[in-house]
Amino acid sequence: MLSQYNILDIRIILEEETPPPPFPPVSDRSAWQAIREQLGEDGVNAYVKSAEQVAQQAIPPLPATLYLDFIRTGERLNYEDPCSQRREMLSTLTLAECLENEGRFLDPLLDLVWAICEESSWSYPAHQYYLTDMEQPYIDLFASMTGRQLAEFNLLLGDKMDALVSQRISYEVNRRLFVPYLTPHRDWWWMYNTLERNTNNWNAVCNGNIVSAAVLLEQDNRRLAEIIARAARSLDDYLETFDADGGSTEGPGYWSYGYGNYVLMSQLVEQRTNGRLSFLDSEQIRKISQFPANTVLSHNLFVNFSDCDQHVSLRSPLLAFLSKRLDLPELMSLAQQQPNADAVQTTHEILPWGLRDLFWTITPDVGKFVPNRHDWYEEMMWMMARYNPEDPNALVLAAKGGHNQEMHNQNDVGNIIVHVNGESLVADLGRGRYTKAYFSPQRYEHFVCQSLGHSVPIPNGQQQGAGKAYAARLLSHQHDDMLDVLSIDLKSAYPAEADLSSLVRTVSLHRDAPHGWVELVDTVAYAGGAHLFESVLTTFGTVDIADDHVRITGKQGSLEIACVSDGVSVRVEHVENVDLAEGEADVNLIIFALSEPSQSGEIRLHMRPVN
Repeated sequence: MLSQYNILDIRIILEEETPPPPFPPVSDRSAWQAIREQLGEDGVNAYVKSAEQVAQQAIPPLPATLYLDFIRTGERLNYEDPCSQRREMLSTLTLAECLENEGRFLDPLLDLVWAICEESSWSYPAHQYYLTDMEQPYIDLFASMTGRQLAEFNLLLGDKMDALVSQRISYEVNRRLFVPYLTPHRDWWWMYNTLERNTNNWNAVCNGNIVSAAVLLEQDNRRLAEIIARAARSLDDYLETFDADGGSTEGPGYWSYGYGNYVLMSQLVEQRTNGRLSFLDSEQIRKISQFPANTVLSHNLFVNFSDCDQHVSLRSPLLAFLSKRLDLPELMSLAQQQPNADAVQTTHEILPWGLRDLFWTITPDVGKFVPNRHDWYEEMMWMMARYNPEDPNALVLAAKGGHNQEMHNQNDVGNIIVHVNGESLVADLGRGRYTKAYFSPQRYEHFVCQSLGHSVPIPNGQQQGAGKAYAARLLSHQHDDMLDVLSIDLKSAYPAEADLSSLVRTVSLHRDAPHGWVELVDTVAYAGGAHLFESVLTTFGTVDIADDHVRITGKQGSLEIACVSDGVSVRVEHVENVDLAEGEADVNLIIFALSEPSQSGEIRLHMRPVN
């Protein structure tokens, strides 16, 4: 990566290259007229109408007591929602003014930008954990994002505002971001991998937005070179969080967020240096860019292991840019099928993405996105197997091994998803609602973070432990046109009290006509005596039990599960009001159990779509 460049090399490039702005300021009317023509009259009117509504709204207040609300109650959104609303208002008003150029949104923008500059902290209270120390600005995700948003506003409309507005923006971004970022011996936890902790999406978001703001605001090339060089070293560690084949244990949702900000920065650095510095020219980057395409379950639904929502909307301009920049046509097809990919994005969008909705456009008529028949990430032990990738309603199996200290970890080693008719009938529940307790030592008291909230075994009444030592061991993986199989030993995922000699989980997708089927086999052997053994499947669907067959019925399809092992009973436990990020939901646990304590045993399940 760019750690090969030293500060002097980067400075020389910066001084030799004087490219045009990365996006046209409002004064470039020919460029904005082209965007108006691209949108059409109705599209432009939609932006303007949204801005007219926003201009009449009061700026949401952010008093000190509201900042303290997280510390006092553990609730995040009471502060985060109005804070985010301010940034969404900034995007809506800025883009409408650029399109219309009549000046009627400038005063609302002046008040809004000034209010953001006067916020005592740009960091969220959930990350800062104290009111505000004005002499020690704290850099978190949202502080860095705010700096970038103000820098892009300044690029577009700075020349139309009072000159002191640009000066204020530069002052605040420098004070809150550049100075603490460059302060010697003040390394941030998210900058480098250490023995205690690895980086995650924070690395890309914080580094990426600081570099982006510096590219747009910093006039001293020596200082800008130092910021880029410092970020380049740190971002090497971010890329190390990905599987050798480009996968991320944070899942496609955080790929869109973390890697999306990495790409935003990369484009600005490339543009500023006329391509002489690039963060995108490697085979690993191509692999990382393909990750969401490899984790598709069905139309706009993705594998959601760890803290990933069930419903993930990838940013279509991000996919479109990567498709063109890296010559990955499948990403353009994937971009085309994202929700609202063809709609005008006028609200609920921060400025960097709102701006790129207009400039990083989708190539029309690129054809239907079709995923691979089989995808495999060996280091993460993620397998995605599809009965017929041409059919979005066909059976899909996703399974994982890994360990229980992954990024945004849930104790889910061995978890599976069985997806049919566009619905996960054996489901990963997704991420819990983010609160103070969710990221505290009590994390694994939350149902969705426990192994009990996943489709994994319960040996001798024990749940999985948290930590890197609680891991799967890969036994075998194979795939061909008719059969995909993953076999892992889960013994080490459980504490010593489980008394395991071995616990082998083998999961496979069979492509027998007409619809295929999934086999799940758990084979247990205890070290010291006879114990109980159970295997759990989690579902949001309704469950009916008849003899040795179980039927899960969802909103769009059904799955029939047959237990073909002798001496196994089945029951259903209903869990109400599980606190998920997407809202409370009721969950059913289907528990297959050896009928009596045994030294060893097997539970073998066959799962078939019902049409």
